[in-house]
Amino acid sequence: MTKKKKTLIIRIILFIGTTISMFFVPWILVKAWILPLPDTVQEQVYEAIGHGFDGMIVYVDQAGKPPEYYTGGWKNRENKIPSDPKSLFKIASISKQGGFGNLYNLAVNNELSYSIFLNDIPLYHLIMDTRVLMFVN
Repeated sequence: MTKKKKTLIIRIILFIGTTISMFFVPWILVKAWILPLPDTVQEQVYEAIGHGFDGMIVYVDQAGKPPEYYTGGWKNRENKIPSDPKSLFKIASISKQGGFGNLYNLAVNNELSYSIFLNDIPLYHLIMDTRVLMFVN
């Protein structure tokens, strides 16, 4: 096989792979990322609900201001019960539950501070990985 023929075959394979991968792109998230942000947090919550979320609670705590809650959508869609700040939502991913359980343990042991980023915590990525034991010493 000549070099030109190999190059043509590779180009065809890459073109087909690119075309097929376009079906797996989460276009709704791309659209949300490209659109300009709304002026207020509440408008942003309503926009997110428009993207198909059942309900949402946003908690904003800024220094020097009282904490604020923003809600939108349904707490129970079947019974048309709107969400409120005290609503509980199921988290479908075990890694989120386990990871936040580990972060909770860090907070209880005073090993977590509001002044640091999560990526600055030693072994943060291992803490958030469910294949690692769920206990942080």
